[in-house]
Amino acid sequence: MPEYPHVVLKESGYLAVIEPDRWVPGGFMLVVDGTPQSHVSVDNPGQLYFEYVARIGHVIDQLGMPGEPITAVHLGAGALTLPRYIHRTRPGSRQQVIELERELVDLVRAEIPLPRDAGIRIRYGDARAVLGRLPAGLVGSADLVVVDIFSGARTPAHVTSLEFYREAATLLKPDGVMAVNVADGPGLRFARAQVATVAAALEDVAVLAETQVLKGRRFGNVVIIGSRATLPLDWMPRLLAGGPHPSKVVAGRELNDWIAGAPITTDATAVPSPPPSKSIFQVRPGSADN
Repeated sequence: MPEYPHVVLKESGYLAVIEPDRWVPGGFMLVVDGTPQSHVSVDNPGQLYFEYVARIGHVIDQLGMPGEPITAVHLGAGALTLPRYIHRTRPGSRQQVIELERELVDLVRAEIPLPRDAGIRIRYGDARAVLGRLPAGLVGSADLVVVDIFSGARTPAHVTSLEFYREAATLLKPDGVMAVNVADGPGLRFARAQVATVAAALEDVAVLAETQVLKGRRFGNVVIIGSRATLPLDWMPRLLAGGPHPSKVVAGRELNDWIAGAPITTDATAVPSPPPSKSIFQVRPGSADN
């Protein structure tokens, strides 16, 4: 067994470990089934280290007025990195987290405690099942819905379908934004289908990722952002400038060309995301993809 705090997760049977970050003082990494899933800087939760998480952070920064509270729903807890970020950068925000693995959250809260005034509520259960049991007051009230659901290194099939995204979208305000983390490898067959599927659920969609990942040259993360309203075009230069670099935002006609021919995923056709090679994660958090 590992020397660091750990627990075997009841639902998946995976081993979850909290490891100190050798390069970032006060930093910790959550590793599940050998896959780095989250990074937290205790001293500065406003600093995001994983590439795709930083991109979602840039999107959060563009919501409404800088620093004003928002309502956010997080599907998938990890080490509660983004809820901590929102609490630090937008104090007073209302946040709801849905997580399947209770033991995971217990480990994280014991080893990397949340601020006492964080205002983060956690509900346990399968994300798709819990969506239908959320308080009526949350429907149509979320400025942000984050979909970052992984079992080990893979996203389960039942949270990749059009039916799922349509249900999650009911939580959004008319101008609310959904951010979806997708991991895929060369060819990006799964990621392109996910973008096409989110685009079938929401009127306007854009993609943020490292350029080499978007070209399908290596395994990595693609962040999909979507809204019922038109995404503000003035966001795009700021999302790019925020890094990590090199990066690209794909939207409009270019996005339509990028997903041309990609199938829309339904409950009947859904499959889990592809597994990465374990060697991918033998890197420091600042350059990790997952």
